[in-house]
Amino acid sequence: MSDTRYFISFPEALVTRPIVYDLVKRFDVVPNIRRANVEGNTGWIIMELGGEPTAREAALEYLRNEGCIVDDMTGDIVAG
Repeated sequence: MSDTRYFISFPEALVTRPIVYDLVKRFDVVPNIRRANVEGNTGWIIMELGGEPTAREAALEYLRNEGCIVDDMTGDIVAG
């Protein structure tokens, strides 16, 4: 199982939704939140996402379909 780090930003409509919980329940992935900031109208999370590769991809696609912007931080100097 390989963990990959992602930067996920989400719009105001999703600020009050339990997005990380949804990922765990729907896709059986293992999130590790490294840093986050959530305010009244926007938010972002830097997290590692573990689990089976197909489950991770399905979880990321779900986030995109919900309106999140998902950026892979693999190789990012800041991610280290």
